[in-house]
Amino acid sequence: MDREDVLRRAAASDARIASGEPTRPFEGVPIPIKDLTPVKGQPATISSMAVGLEPAEENEVTVDIIEDAGFVLFGRSNSPEFGPLTVSENQRWGKTRNPWNLDFTSGGSSGGATAAVAAGMAPIAHASDGGGSIRVPSSATGLVGLKPSRGRVPNDVRGWEQSVTEGAVARTIGDTAAMLDVLAQSDPLGWYSAPTPKRPYVEELSAQGPRLRIGLLLTPPTGMDVDAECIAAAEILAKALEHVGHRVEPVTPFLFSQEALRGFADLIISASVWATPFDHANAHLLDPYIKYRFDRGTTFHAGEYVAVANQLQWETRQVVAAWGRDFDVLLTPTTATPTSRVGVVYDEANNNPGGPRQIENQTISFTSFVNIAGLPAISLPVHTGENGMPIGAQLVGGPFDEATLIRLSAEMEPAFRWDLRRAPLGVSVEAGT
Repeated sequence: MDREDVLRRAAASDARIASGEPTRPFEGVPIPIKDLTPVKGQPATISSMAVGLEPAEENEVTVDIIEDAGFVLFGRSNSPEFGPLTVSENQRWGKTRNPWNLDFTSGGSSGGATAAVAAGMAPIAHASDGGGSIRVPSSATGLVGLKPSRGRVPNDVRGWEQSVTEGAVARTIGDTAAMLDVLAQSDPLGWYSAPTPKRPYVEELSAQGPRLRIGLLLTPPTGMDVDAECIAAAEILAKALEHVGHRVEPVTPFLFSQEALRGFADLIISASVWATPFDHANAHLLDPYIKYRFDRGTTFHAGEYVAVANQLQWETRQVVAAWGRDFDVLLTPTTATPTSRVGVVYDEANNNPGGPRQIENQTISFTSFVNIAGLPAISLPVHTGENGMPIGAQLVGGPFDEATLIRLSAEMEPAFRWDLRRAPLGVSVEAGT
């Protein structure tokens, strides 16, 4: 945190309000920016010891949008090194813990963002998602986490073969919708830009939508085992949706071949790690699991990369076809395993970088296919495990259909009242502590 800069930004918002100037949508609201996203004048370490503390020369375009909305940038939030891990732990900034119980992780890769919001440090936080990195930590910390569609939010460079998108984590669906209205801007300079929504997303909060066909999927495309508590979260949400008139039925859609999923997880992400902008002379400072991916990225040739990328595009056409044909919305657990304790996933990755990493793979078993397909999805905090930790369920919408997800979530919020829940170790903003 740069305290002088935070106070300068806050004073500018105060002056704007006092002068009677038109205020912006989030005038004066504090927000942390995830450490994977550059902010002009702030260090952009990508949560890595291999990257120095030199300030970034330019904002990521998403940060420009956030600043233009009136937010006060008040610090950086922790992430895993370079992004590809489901916990926000690294050598540079340490281990981010969960405000519900400090023995547990807050998830990743947007775990610093969710810890900040769940703890009451910020009312909303910038986040990003390349394989579950908004939804997984939102499930872990009892928050609402919306991953927008591919092309919905502008990016300078959309990583991992166009699978990464910027977004936010929040306590309520209202804040989520209002934030999406700010972020969802047409981008004529980018490779992709999602269609303009029919109306502002905040208008969907009170809109009466049709009763929908909701497909219930409890077996992930990865084939990994699913914990009973995660299944319970999806079933609890299914019953609540049925209670307000939606039809929920089991489905078994095609969600990418094992070959395609392996290609994305191994080749695409490893090549992206190698291409991450940093001084390769510092590669020896990388965490072992990132160094493994860095080295792995040099073992493939360009033709293999293109073959995997083409396969992912071709299979996406088959995946996306199920929405509107077989069901309107897909309901799944957010993760296949409850939130792990701090250090477990990080140690698993570093102790055996090339081996099967069961907990990490379970964590993204229901989320990564959504990024590959470019679909919108949201994790809702609908369940609590026996250990007192939050567990989320996921709704996946059709192409560019965030509106339906927001309407459904707005229907569910009064039933679950997650907007009123607070982590026991969080600060009480209302009490001024």
